[in-house]
Amino acid sequence: MNVYLGKLGWRAMMSTLSGSTRAQETRRTYVYKVVQGCQIKADVFGAAAGANRAAVIWLHGGGLIFGSRTTPRPVFLEGLLEAGVVVISIDYRLAPETKLAEIVEDALDAWRWVREEGPAVLGIDPDRIAMAGGSSGAYLALLAGFHAFPRPRALASFWGFGDITTPWEAEPSAYYLEQELISREQALLTVGVSALSEQIENVDRAYFYLYCRQQGLWPIEVTGHDPRTEPRWFDEYCPVRNITPDFPPTILIHGTADMDVPYEESEALAARLNQAEVPHDFVTVAGAGHGLAGVAPDISAAADRRAVTFLLQQLAST
Repeated sequence: MNVYLGKLGWRAMMSTLSGSTRAQETRRTYVYKVVQGCQIKADVFGAAAGANRAAVIWLHGGGLIFGSRTTPRPVFLEGLLEAGVVVISIDYRLAPETKLAEIVEDALDAWRWVREEGPAVLGIDPDRIAMAGGSSGAYLALLAGFHAFPRPRALASFWGFGDITTPWEAEPSAYYLEQELISREQALLTVGVSALSEQIENVDRAYFYLYCRQQGLWPIEVTGHDPRTEPRWFDEYCPVRNITPDFPPTILIHGTADMDVPYEESEALAARLNQAEVPHDFVTVAGAGHGLAGVAPDISAAADRRAVTFLLQQLAST
């Protein structure tokens, strides 16, 4: 099966590294975790044993259902590499085979792996590590802002979200209902029962994501819990409810025309960061869709560079 998701903006978000020579030349792949017979991998860029470099962990998007470590944003990645920052782009187990609590644990295990293996193997300063991601990957990075200890030095959220119980995610999406309706039978053909962190070739798991959004089932299918009957369970998985003055400095980037993750999600995060007096930057991209789809490349690149600048400031040696 192959779903065309051009309207969704996923093609813009899931950029490839085909034109990124520097990244390709320095990429090394590691297995950072094995669980349930599933190898979970990390692509490391710019590592130099014996160095003492800052690092950024990148988490891919895809609604926690699809996506790959092979798709960090090229301009963002190149900007960090040019500044001498090591970038670690990770996979994690995917839903619905694996539920949110275990997915978060994968992200935290990657954090621990980078801190523990980074100094000797990758030339990383364990006290200068940030986390960043796109969409659901940004959501995981934001969760690490209060689940990871020590906390990341800084966070970058590209069109991320802070509350997974609100109507945009927990009720049928009018936007996705405009597309071809996906039956449960069609959706289930693209997922299985065994844990996996890499997509099976020629199986488009985006069918399952589209089905979940059309039916308003994403929170249930991804977490195994229902926000209508178990609202308190979701407290520790909603970043906007857990921002305190100890939260890491954060940059938020979001397009005003995002029909997948509403712009209001980043607005709410920015308001809470401001209330808690957490250093932050909020980059609004007028007219941009999900993944900054629909705007000129230079506008998108400028947002990436602003995120690089913010992270470099926070990762500077003290």
